Amino acid sequence: MKKVFQYVAVACFAFALFLVSSTAFAQGRTSLKDSLKTTVAGAKITINYSSPAVDGRTVWGDLVPYDKMWRAGANQATTFITDKDIMVEGKKLAAGKYTLFATPGKDSWKITFNSETGQWGIKRDGTANADPAKNVLEVTVKPKPAPMTERLKYVASANGFSLVWDKLEVPVSIK
Repeated sequence: MKKVFQYVAVACFAFALFLVSSTAFAQGRTSLKDSLKTTVAGAKITINYSSPAVDGRTVWGDLVPYDKMWRAGANQATTFITDKDIMVEGKKLAAGKYTLFATPGKDSWKITFNSETGQWGIKRDGTANADPAKNVLEVTVKPKPAPMTERLKYVASANGFSLVWDKLEVPVSIK
């Protein structure tokens, strides 16, 4: 009976160690929910997104492929809300709630505002859920090098907002 107890104790200890180590590993890849709330050009703007970590991975061109539409975050697609009409990169975007998609390129990115919200973002085949007929605005922006940022974040500036992640910043102008 004493031997059985020892085996059970060792098995329980090993199982507990496994749970602790797997949970710690998984937390490195957990994409945390985050949001940016700011006022730009008199409009209250909110961007809701999930913030993935680099976690030693190659982000641009690998984890996030070039020339394919991406949900601009992790998990559910990123949402963009403005309470007033704004000009994004010189083009009008009406007040409302949108899904924000990005199509990264090596030299330029396409930022897409889609009127269908509540999307997951990416289908199992790797394509975006975005219905092109519901794209209300597409603009092209230029990425630029930035200091290393482990977790994806959106930051506000007097000129709009930027997606910042890994060693890249993608500024989007708003007036």
